[in-house]
Amino acid sequence: MKLSNFGFDLPSELLAEYPAENRDESRLMVLNRKDQTIEHKMFKDLIDYFNEDDVLILNNTKVFPARLYGNKEKTGARIEVFLLRELNEEQRLWDVLVDPARKIRIGNKLYFGDDDTLVAEVIDNTTSRGRTLRFLYDGSYREFRLKLNELGETPLPKYIKRGVEPDDEDRYQTIYAKKEGAVAAPTAGLHFSKHLLKRLEIKGVNFAEVTLHVGLGTFNPVEVEDLSKHKMDSEEITIDSQAVNIVNKGINEKRRVCAVGTTVMRAVESSVSSSGMLNEMEGWTNKFIFPPYDFSIANCMVTNFHTPKSTLLMMVSAFAGHDFVKRAYEEAVKEKYKFYSYGDAMLIL
Repeated sequence: MKLSNFGFDLPSELLAEYPAENRDESRLMVLNRKDQTIEHKMFKDLIDYFNEDDVLILNNTKVFPARLYGNKEKTGARIEVFLLRELNEEQRLWDVLVDPARKIRIGNKLYFGDDDTLVAEVIDNTTSRGRTLRFLYDGSYREFRLKLNELGETPLPKYIKRGVEPDDEDRYQTIYAKKEGAVAAPTAGLHFSKHLLKRLEIKGVNFAEVTLHVGLGTFNPVEVEDLSKHKMDSEEITIDSQAVNIVNKGINEKRRVCAVGTTVMRAVESSVSSSGMLNEMEGWTNKFIFPPYDFSIANCMVTNFHTPKSTLLMMVSAFAGHDFVKRAYEEAVKEKYKFYSYGDAMLIL
């Protein structure tokens, strides 16, 4: 498959600026791979497709307020700093993106907050927009992290032009988020409400939690026509024994094992045993899934609607079949489904 196979016309008005009023009342397109059928439902209807001892695999990563705004020393120029990952806790080193990058050089200092109590020094260039910052702060590490959270804002995707609003702090986070470290939400999980999860639990559905801290690399554009030459950024994964036991039990009993989101699918496919079972893992993955690909763990998937030529669309096409997904996306555009992070959902059976 080539990059050009994944292009399609997406009207800008279908990019979701806001989430559905209620989490589980977004729309749900259901794709049945066996019958090649498409149904139109509400997300809360998801429960109708699961039975006792089926498994839902959730990504419990938690988004932190990764977008900061500071002022450059002397000139006072306003600079956006997007925190990507912490490199060294003791030295308070962070890998970041800066904008506008042309103004930021090694040795520059940036000042944050009205009282300038948080200062960062640029100590390295990593990419055209990437920098390594050393944060200078007098308090303890805990106080430093609290300061980052206080000054940072919810890192909504750039396509959302309206700016961050108070509700975004809650809505751009799954209700089961636990482990802080993501700079973008695992958006398929945003549709689950407490009520829906409780109904699934009462029905006997089992939940397995894994952690993949979503980085911006997931959204980097593919710039090569030959997909085998595209390199994904690495993302941190934790899969513990409890998740492994729940998932492997579901596989052995031939239950429905559903990956909630491309991040979950990427995580579990990064830690597969020779016998096709899930392994424990603590590490990093740069796995890039595109057609053709043989999946080992999940036989079902929940995902959002993705943008043209994205790695996320490629993974979904690998799972459901390129032609089927193409037909489904044509119908989604025709029926005015909402796309991207705050958009509607798809269930692939």
